[in-house]
This record gives sequence, structure tokens and C-alpha cells, in this order.
Amino acid sequence: MEIGISMFGDVAYDKSAKAFQPAQQRIQEILEEIKLADEVGLDVFGIGEHHRPDFSVSAPEIILAAAAGITKNIKLTSSVTVLSSTDPVRVYQNFSTVDLISNGRAEITVGRGSFIESFPLFGYNLNDYNGLFTEKLDLLMAINENDTISWKGKFRAPLVSQQVLPRAVDNHLDIWIAVGGTPESVVRAAKLGLPLIIAIIGGMPRQFQPFFRLYKDEYLKAGHDISKMQLATHSHGLIGENSQAISDRYFPHYADQMNRIGKDRGWSPYTKEQFEGGRSRDGALFVGDVNELTDKILYHQEMFGLTRFLLHVDVGAPSHDDLMKTIELLGTHVKPAVNKALGN
Repeated sequence: MEIGISMFGDVAYDKSAKAFQPAQQRIQEILEEIKLADEVGLDVFGIGEHHRPDFSVSAPEIILAAAAGITKNIKLTSSVTVLSSTDPVRVYQNFSTVDLISNGRAEITVGRGSFIESFPLFGYNLNDYNGLFTEKLDLLMAINENDTISWKGKFRAPLVSQQVLPRAVDNHLDIWIAVGGTPESVVRAAKLGLPLIIAIIGGMPRQFQPFFRLYKDEYLKAGHDISKMQLATHSHGLIGENSQAISDRYFPHYADQMNRIGKDRGWSPYTKEQFEGGRSRDGALFVGDVNELTDKILYHQEMFGLTRFLLHVDVGAPSHDDLMKTIELLGTHVKPAVNKALGN
């Protein structure tokens, strides 16, 4: 089972100055964090795409290219690339270049996007939300399988015997599908035989079991090799040496970000009771000490049949020191304990 971290590049908000942390500072911190993740033996690093003032990263592939030069073993993926509002040709070229720089460690994780700022920014109509993703995924997969391509769709100019270069190492990139819990997205990934990652960031994780069963059923129905099936989850969390101390320190950061996003989406104010409920065994948050994190990862692995788990660590911009400690503990304590329990 692979264990890694993901980030969105959240920037801290200074309430007294009424200003966000400079993006330059946060990006420099992210590179330090990626380097440490590689050094402590984590398997995967993912970075997401956003176009809002509370996030520092709008181009994940640029961060991953910088990371490729300062790491040796860790896989580098987007988490996610909003495929609906970008060009699949450019996506492939950017990630194949990261793959060449990193000697074959790049992946792409694509999604439809739960944040919609990229659609008007790049000139796309939200009414085409589903159609854009379906068409662009088809094109991205075709490019991944063929260096010369002829293709025609509704939302993009056709391609006629066009080469898409450079090609990735071994002429292939792993493409993951990220979903938030819609059955149609799960079925699409299964039928295509693409690895699936589900974001479990609230509610009761057990409620997601039907989606994993649906994926497995449709994957087998489509005739794919069960031995190649890959399933992952992405959940918010942070690790400290003392469970209650890290919880108390992290809650204000987490609640502030939930409330910033919630203001746009009509959510009720986020409470400490919700946070502590999420930290329970049956909740969606992975906030606690190494023993709690180990037990909860193993619980989810057994419940869903996971081959990968990503701890999303920077919601609300916890301090750089807390992120570095989280990465250190995840790599040096949690991952070895999980591997030992699984007999790896």
C-alpha cells in the first residue's frame, strides 16, 4: 500500500494585516516539504490546482517540475488537474516533461473540479461541465496511447495526424480519476480501467463503501485485470506527537478555511464539535498522533481495499513546522507501522 501526502498550497491569512501570506513564501515552503517527504520514504506527493487568493498554486506541473530536481524516489502527481478547463494536449506535454525530468515518476490525477473559478478564467461555460470533462478525458487518454493522433470533438479544434511531444518515459503516464462521490464518475473510471481516488473529507467514511463496490463491479464487468486495479482515498489531516495538542492547535486554521469556503457555498459555521467528531474512528479527519493515524489508515484500507492513501495536510495553512513534523511522522512512524501490519 502506497502512502503519501497531498496539498493545495493554502496560504495563511493574517487577520490583523488583513492579508494572505505571500505566495512566494508558501511555494518555497512547499518545496522544502516535498524534499522531506522524499527523504523520509513517502511514496507519493500530490499538489492541486486553484485560482483563488487563499491558495498559492495554480499550475501543479510547475511545482512538480521544481520538485523533480530535488527528489529521487517519490511519485509526483497533480491532485488534481481540472481537466475540463484546460487543454489535454498541453496537460500531456507538461506532465510528460515532468516525467522526463524525474526519470519516470510523474502521474496525472484529473477531476471535473469542485471549485469552478477556472471555468470563466479560461473561457469555458459551466453549462458544459460534464461534456467538457468527458471529451477532454477521451482526448488525454488517446494522446497517452498514441504519439500521432487524429481526433475530433465538440469543444476543441480537431487534430489531424498531429504528433504530441515530448513522450513520457516508457511512452506512458498513469492517469488517475479523482471523484467526490458521484456514481457516474465512479462508473466512468471503472469502465475505462483507470485508477480511482475518492476524496473523503466529511461525513462518515463508511458511507462511501457502495462507491468502492460499484467501481470493483464495473471494473470487472468491463473485463479489466483485477491484479492491476488501484484504489485510493484522500482525506484531510495533520499529525503531532500529542493528539489533543495538535487538534487544539490545528482547529482554528481548519475552521477558518472551512468558513471561507463555506461562505461561498452557504455552509453553516464550522464548529469544534464537528472537528472532534471528524477525528473519531468513524469520522473523516485524520488528525492525531501516530498511533491514531496508523489505526485509522488500516481501518480504511480494510474497509475499502485501498492500494494508496493520501493525507491532505495543508487545509487552512497550518504552520510550516507542523507540516514538516507531520511529514516526518508519517514517513518514519506511520508508514512503517502500516506496512508491518499489512505484512509488507
